[in-house]
Amino acid sequence: MPKIELQQDELFRYSGREFSAEELEEALTMAKAEIDDPVDANGLIKIELNDTNRPDLWSTAGLGRALRLYHGSSAAGTKVGVSASSPDIAGRYEFFSRPDLPKAVGERRIVVDSELAERRPYIAAFAVSGPPIADVLLNDLIQTQEKLCWNYGRKRKAIAMGVYRENRIQYPVRYSAADPDSTTFVPLGLDAELSLRQIIEQHPKGREFGGIVAALDKFPFLTDNTGAVLSFPPVINSADVGAVQAGDTNLFIEMTGTDLKPLLLACAIVACDLADAGYTVHPVEVEYPYDTPFGRSVVTPLYFQKPVTFELGDAERLLGAELHEDEAVQKLSKMGVRAETVSGRITAYPPVYRNDFLHPVDVVEDLMIGYGMDAFPSEPPQDFTVGRLTGSEIFSREVKTLLVGMGYQEMIFNYLGSQRDFIDNMYPDDQRAVATGDCVRIANPMSENFEFVRPSIIPQLLGAESVSAHAVYPHYIFEVGKVAVRDTTNNYGSRTVTALGAVVADAEAGFNLVSSQAAALFFYLGLEYEPSVVDDPRFLAGRVAALLVKGQRVGVLGEIHPQVLENWGVTVPCAVIELDLDLLRTAGDLD
Repeated sequence: MPKIELQQDELFRYSGREFSAEELEEALTMAKAEIDDPVDANGLIKIELNDTNRPDLWSTAGLGRALRLYHGSSAAGTKVGVSASSPDIAGRYEFFSRPDLPKAVGERRIVVDSELAERRPYIAAFAVSGPPIADVLLNDLIQTQEKLCWNYGRKRKAIAMGVYRENRIQYPVRYSAADPDSTTFVPLGLDAELSLRQIIEQHPKGREFGGIVAALDKFPFLTDNTGAVLSFPPVINSADVGAVQAGDTNLFIEMTGTDLKPLLLACAIVACDLADAGYTVHPVEVEYPYDTPFGRSVVTPLYFQKPVTFELGDAERLLGAELHEDEAVQKLSKMGVRAETVSGRITAYPPVYRNDFLHPVDVVEDLMIGYGMDAFPSEPPQDFTVGRLTGSEIFSREVKTLLVGMGYQEMIFNYLGSQRDFIDNMYPDDQRAVATGDCVRIANPMSENFEFVRPSIIPQLLGAESVSAHAVYPHYIFEVGKVAVRDTTNNYGSRTVTALGAVVADAEAGFNLVSSQAAALFFYLGLEYEPSVVDDPRFLAGRVAALLVKGQRVGVLGEIHPQVLENWGVTVPCAVIELDLDLLRTAGDLD
């Protein structure tokens, strides 16, 4: 969870009021935040934020804004019946454009190179002018940059931010794809020119973040119209234009990335923070030679969020309390959300610095926080229950105990994994399409490493074995855990199963060994089984068998195919047992 360090006096200034330590602890609950370390001798306080959906709160200005709105120093609501034809989307942040209504920008433009379309395609920017920037504000801006780019921007892969001295820039700024070996400049922290390739190999920031672009044939590069270098995003600023110091008055802020909407949101957050700090924000027009979700000319900061409409009755059902339209609008305003009501339907307009309304329930959560938890009467449970282990858990523990007694070591793995692990390494090419169709796949994975819900425990056991060649053989490892299987008869299209996976790795590991292990396990469980011939491409033909209990297949055992072992980099034979413990328990009448 993000943690921020800030000056308490600055937080109070942005909040519009002072809090005692106890009051602040209570007030922070509306932001799902808590004090991590109290105020030290320098006036610094550390706050932990427990909601990663609200990156707008990861700064002094953002957290202060939330406290100010919630405690009534300003409001964002509108009267019932106000037309939505031209909503006041930005409130006090009048510098925002809309896709259908861009702001005039004058000379402030960025021209994007067509070669960036398949490399790092998007950029957003704005400029600010105002009083000389103070040390406390500069430190907070640097912290915001780090938190946004590290947490929300996935360690600069999705979002990287640069801050520059605008009075040294001549527009238009040019965002181009540069040759990494012939393009040179002096990076921040050094006094000698290096090529882009040398930077990712020699500069500390290059070694840390260069991997993001190292595989590209050309690297992202940012210059002004005269060729003066701004930065090598997402790695390092230049030592001249990019060396912002306390006392600078005019700044240029840009963000590059791979996904436009998160980039626009990060841009909006920083722009609102600096506006709250007393600076004038100047929009920048970005000219693309290729299509984007908002066209080829995008003026940033941009308000792109969509309103969310829901029935007040649905909110009452979810919250278990009677609500009134006018009061609901006012409570949402405490969260910075402007809302309108028409005949029991509420339309909520996300603030320009938020994009976490994925469903009406998200707005209802804001409504609940706006009312405060104390507004909802506590209600004791209506049914009396006694906590106890389920039959499935009791049976799973019995199986674990037996396997440990047979010399196996228990492992614990993640339930999510990659196509490479669950499919490509386990099946020959002509079987992979079928295997993929049988797996439960995540529609919007954060990473390809967590794209599938595991259909079997065996791949992860083989993955553990692949890095265990240094340990003395034989290896006996197992896990009892959940797997997901496709099931068209289920409402969800899939079924979660408690499964056992066990692997024996040794020069003598084979069908006969795991057959004897399975026989011992079934004996101690008081069950009888019979083997049956089965074809399974994961195993050697003729050295694999399905396990039947009262005619129902409950699992499989056999010797892993040498090609599968080679895919994993395992150098010794492996034999496995795989059981569906839920089916085993019901087929064996063990409930």
